[in-house]
Amino acid sequence: MHIDHIWLKDFRSYPSVDLELTSGVCAVLGPNGVGKSNLLEAVAYLALLESFRGAPTEAMIAEGSASAVVRATMRSEGREQLVEAELVRSGRNRVLVNRQRLNRTRDLAGAVRVTVFSPDDLALIKGGPGLRRGYLDHLMVAIDPRAETVRSEYDRALRQRNALLKQTRGRLDEAATITLEVWDSKIVSAGEELTRRRVELIDRIQPLVSTAYADVAGPVEPICLSYLASWADVGLAAALHAARADELRRGVTLVGPHRDDVLIELNQLPSRTHSSQGEQRSLALALRLAAHRLVHEVVGSPPVLILDDVFSELDPGRSAALLRSLPTGQTLLSTAAGLPEGISADQVVRVSPGEAVDGPPSADG
Repeated sequence: MHIDHIWLKDFRSYPSVDLELTSGVCAVLGPNGVGKSNLLEAVAYLALLESFRGAPTEAMIAEGSASAVVRATMRSEGREQLVEAELVRSGRNRVLVNRQRLNRTRDLAGAVRVTVFSPDDLALIKGGPGLRRGYLDHLMVAIDPRAETVRSEYDRALRQRNALLKQTRGRLDEAATITLEVWDSKIVSAGEELTRRRVELIDRIQPLVSTAYADVAGPVEPICLSYLASWADVGLAAALHAARADELRRGVTLVGPHRDDVLIELNQLPSRTHSSQGEQRSLALALRLAAHRLVHEVVGSPPVLILDDVFSELDPGRSAALLRSLPTGQTLLSTAAGLPEGISADQVVRVSPGEAVDGPPSADG
């Protein structure tokens, strides 16, 4: 999969952009603060329908404008598709695929796929469990859109169960007990299936993470990913029953997949607490590259790889190693410092305030 052409109107710092893109490596160059990440954010929005920087919709619309438009033509296995998104300050955003309105987010999966690595991804290693669960769940849906149903069922049951626990104010009458048992059953059914899928995914991705890390950082001891569920030994039904009194007192569900974690170990030590900053950054990148390669393997074509300011996160040696080992397909990368010595791009896009224009290929930016 690759993007042939992208148009922007009133997206962040860009009044208007009209760019043809190469199917190889495109380097987006310019000083800090001129909008390089904004351009990559627009490309990624067409796949994610959200900002990979965690920004709300209104932040992606140019000041003084009521809406922004992102439009792109993309090609996969010889088939061209047009994807258009309109972001609005009030009301619902619109997405069209080949001029047809998109009704379900999961229907977009076959049209646009991206893998994004940004400086914020260091939080995959150093941050809380929710980020690692989100990494697994997004990848799970990317390789099998039907998995979204399982995740949605669990999330809905969890919301309803939490609402009931709050309403009881610590006391269960007969009606509330019956209702709670209904939601317990749904939590157990969807939760155990969600966990099974997460564990299987870890088994599939672990060797890919080790390979990607070695590509960037050189040979190391095998990296170990382990799924941590406090309830695994007794089962979710028994764990919920055991926690019921505490949950009633606190008004929230205390056990289940929504509280699980992924332990990432390097050299048999937890990377979150024992790895260096450079090792943690390389691990975060390896997680993204492994996900990219798995999606390619499963769906048959590589997603668009987006590397936002990646060279600020890696030392020169690891930066050069990354570029030498880039997976096949289209890569869009941004950098203020230029490309490592001896590395060239197939296309250079030069960014200045409010503008992004095609330039000649360059070895050093």
